[in-house]
Amino acid sequence: MTRRAVVALLGGAALAPPLGARARERVLRVGMATIVPRTAPSIAAFVDRMAELGYRDGVDFALEHVPVAGIDDYARAFRALAAQHVDIMVAFGNEIAASAARDAAEGRPIVLLALSFDPVEKGFAASLAHPGGNITGLFSRQLELAAKRVELIHEALPARRLGLLFDAASRGQAIAGMAAAERLHVEAVLVEVTGQRPDYAAALDRFSGALVIGESPLFVRDNAALGRLLLERGIPAIGAAREDAAAGALLSYGVNVGDALRAAADYVDRIAKGAAPGDIPIEQPKTFELLVNLKAAKALGIEVSPSVFARADEVIE
Repeated sequence: MTRRAVVALLGGAALAPPLGARARERVLRVGMATIVPRTAPSIAAFVDRMAELGYRDGVDFALEHVPVAGIDDYARAFRALAAQHVDIMVAFGNEIAASAARDAAEGRPIVLLALSFDPVEKGFAASLAHPGGNITGLFSRQLELAAKRVELIHEALPARRLGLLFDAASRGQAIAGMAAAERLHVEAVLVEVTGQRPDYAAALDRFSGALVIGESPLFVRDNAALGRLLLERGIPAIGAAREDAAAGALLSYGVNVGDALRAAADYVDRIAKGAAPGDIPIEQPKTFELLVNLKAAKALGIEVSPSVFARADEVIE
């Protein structure tokens, strides 16, 4: 870890405003900036878990949500949350969001859902067991999951040509997927999209074969448009989120983000009751799920291998 990162960790601990019992005597304000809308099921899962923990939405708890237009907009969004004087920030998905929250927090506690980066390797925490500073949360080993998606789509079809769809938040996953493809002797090509409103149609023109979709809030936001294109062009794909399979991808495999956000609510509760973020270990999500979209398989004229089908946690018919 760099000296700057260590200073940031220690400095954050010194600046963090106390919560404890005081937070339960007034409205606990939690700030979240996301590309997915406030109405997304995963965010609803967070609010539901807060209610289970005794925080009544609009009474003694408020989720302050700032919409994010794209990857480059996180810094503005988290500054807006800081200006609203939220008590705790929740940053989930990617390193860009986490960096924006850390820069804007001014010592406020931050609960991370590090779904696409290693918070220790990137300097957000001293260690998983003892994060230090003002940051804690959950960490998913997304690079390993990216490789697993390549293996699953290859096993399901099998696929001999792959496209690895990625954006600025999921570049590392594409590289991990490329390495997995090489081990399987599968031809693979990187398919990058850029901007707040990517041209997915043009991106899909740059390869032939099956598609592996990276874990990114951008792809979750745009899953309906992506799903339509996949079905229209006859492209079998595997995504990172269950929303990908629901929208038209053949498979999805990854963290259940709704469950992860429910776990994030438990972190928020512990901090609100007085626990120091730096003393709460960063844990790994416990729920991973494989979905098979049987409807998409029929539309694509594909029969999913029995071995993959048998391991599915859910089948969409």
